[in-house]
Amino acid sequence: MVVKPYHRAPRRSENIHVQVGDRFPLTIRKMAVNGQGIGYFKHKVCFVPGTLPGEVVVAEVVSVHQRYLEAKIHRLRKTSADRVTPRDAYASEAGGFEFEIMAYSAQLKFKRQVVLDSLAKFRPLGYRHYQVKETLPATPQYGYRNKAQFQVRKQNDQLVMGLYAPSSHTVVDMQSCVVQMPGIMEVMNHVRQMIIGLDIPVYDEEQNSGIIKTIVVRESMANGKLQMTFVTNSPKLLKKHQLLVRIQDELPQVVSVLQNINPGNTSTVWGPTTKLLAGQSTITESLMGLDFQLSAPSFLQLNPYQTENLYEEAAKALELSANDTLIDAYAGIGTIGLSLASRVKEVLGMEIIPEAVDDANKNARLNGIDNAHYEVGAAEDLLPKWQAEGHSFDALVVDPPRTGLDNHLIDAILTAKPHKFAYVSCNMATMARNLARLVPTYHVDYIQPVDMMPQTPRCEAVVKLSLNGTK
Repeated sequence: MVVKPYHRAPRRSENIHVQVGDRFPLTIRKMAVNGQGIGYFKHKVCFVPGTLPGEVVVAEVVSVHQRYLEAKIHRLRKTSADRVTPRDAYASEAGGFEFEIMAYSAQLKFKRQVVLDSLAKFRPLGYRHYQVKETLPATPQYGYRNKAQFQVRKQNDQLVMGLYAPSSHTVVDMQSCVVQMPGIMEVMNHVRQMIIGLDIPVYDEEQNSGIIKTIVVRESMANGKLQMTFVTNSPKLLKKHQLLVRIQDELPQVVSVLQNINPGNTSTVWGPTTKLLAGQSTITESLMGLDFQLSAPSFLQLNPYQTENLYEEAAKALELSANDTLIDAYAGIGTIGLSLASRVKEVLGMEIIPEAVDDANKNARLNGIDNAHYEVGAAEDLLPKWQAEGHSFDALVVDPPRTGLDNHLIDAILTAKPHKFAYVSCNMATMARNLARLVPTYHVDYIQPVDMMPQTPRCEAVVKLSLNGTK
């Protein structure tokens, strides 16, 4: 698959009259960062999910916007050599496995190209000379995802559980999903029958009524144990006792059952209150030879098979020594910093979520790590505090959310100037934008894309940065 570098539409789109339902031939020229194919109808951008570069389709318009069109495939006239038959029939109907239609080698090329396109868009100093390595492939490419968040609704008087269709609140019913760990789907389908049999009310968005909104299941690769959370519209969970008895009797692999209360029509999955219903409050995952206790809302990379490779790439970029003090920013439950603690003198971690900091310090104690300490707070507050206490900042690892580095953290980094710096990113656009601020002070040695989520457009990358003047 040849993916063209980032560029704008050939000319400004003219005012054309297009309406929903119109059909026209369209050649797919490239792919958007979210995986849709892009073509141009009379110079107007047209996004078509489920298409690949070089394909020719008869596109049917489904939505008209001032600057672009959205369409679906009415008929596929010419197919790409990179097109393969998806394992999930609904791969093009919901997010999470959009690239099941694409050969894996082409997926890896696409993810590297996303890095290049993002650099070309935000133009950090010297970006044309950055070394962007080939994408590190994942093994396995199916059955790797350790958590599922399935919406639960009634549609056409039938209970459905799955993910939303794009740009809608229609749930795509999923009784199989080849990117999820098999144990997760077994539990989901079993609980589906329990809810039907017990006639437990499920959430109705229009009426803001019913109880069960979302079911979240996480599986441990280390031991096969599972954690299940019922996200509910109210504190009351009808038939709770019967439900818990059936889970205990029929699903002994589920060792942790919780309820998260998230009332009202909200775009967020998790509400502020989580309570334990049965079993233990956490499950344990093993990474880099360490055990990590995971509470239900805590963040962990979705691909445990590839996570160790990601962390080793971060360690390689940092070139750690036994005398280094490592700053672990956006630390979460401490997985990166604790995994590297044996290679340095000291780990100091920061996170603004108190529960995550508690988990990080508990995980340090669980693994007998006495040279790592995590605090609640923001970088602009903690870095000067730690410096005043006599700590040095030799190395820094950051793994921010998709929004990228907070501007205050960038300011703090540029003031503290740690010599070694690894940026782990899950969003290539915000990474490139952040590099535009960091690069006058730091040099980008290389960028290593890492495929954490095969069959999706999602990509991670590890950026090795070194302080200018230190080499």
